[in-house]
Amino acid sequence: MGTTVVVGGSHGIGRLVAERAAGRGDIVVITSRDKGRAETVATEIGGDAKGIALDLAAPTTIEAALAEVGEVDHLVITAIEQTVQSIGTFDVADAINSVTIKLVGYAETVRVLTARFRPGASVVLFGGLAKERPYPGSTMVTTINAGVTGLTRTLAKELAPVRFNALHSGVVGDSPKWSAVKDTHPAVARTPLGRLVTMDEVADATEFLLRNGGMNGHDLNIDGGWLLT
Repeated sequence: MGTTVVVGGSHGIGRLVAERAAGRGDIVVITSRDKGRAETVATEIGGDAKGIALDLAAPTTIEAALAEVGEVDHLVITAIEQTVQSIGTFDVADAINSVTIKLVGYAETVRVLTARFRPGASVVLFGGLAKERPYPGSTMVTTINAGVTGLTRTLAKELAPVRFNALHSGVVGDSPKWSAVKDTHPAVARTPLGRLVTMDEVADATEFLLRNGGMNGHDLNIDGGWLLT
């Protein structure tokens, strides 16, 4: 049994990762911007799960938000801020917010918890395949997800022997965002599997990166082969 912290663990894939960790007996801490939601979901997960409020968009508040978190075996940061941006209609405030959440907020969370990582600790940062496949309006999403790769690599060197890896998924068919179009999304036809990846598959990939001691400083793409086409 260990302690798993899931930032963004109150919904979607983050919640599934937290549920799996609780199911194997871990003490689980989940975060949400909304304290009430975090606490409600922690109660639903059961076991020793605890919910706290944390806002990656306000990185100067992260240290205080995590003050009650003790030693950590696994850290997963899934929280994202999707934004539609192009250079032609560039919104500076929105772009700064996005970078703050997924790069500054991620880095500050790791900094705050660094002294609390137990021997053998591991971290998974969520990026996304927009880093490989830009699309109209993905100017900031593509840039930030590529930044997650750089952040992962430098942390793996700087904070060794703590392991850091990044997970980049394609469209997740049964996620709340995409479930209504999982059979008709254009990516289905371009994916060799003939379907989109699932939340369970992404959660499995996350657990693999957390537990496999040989994985360090890597990007793991989970896309059903979509990048081959």
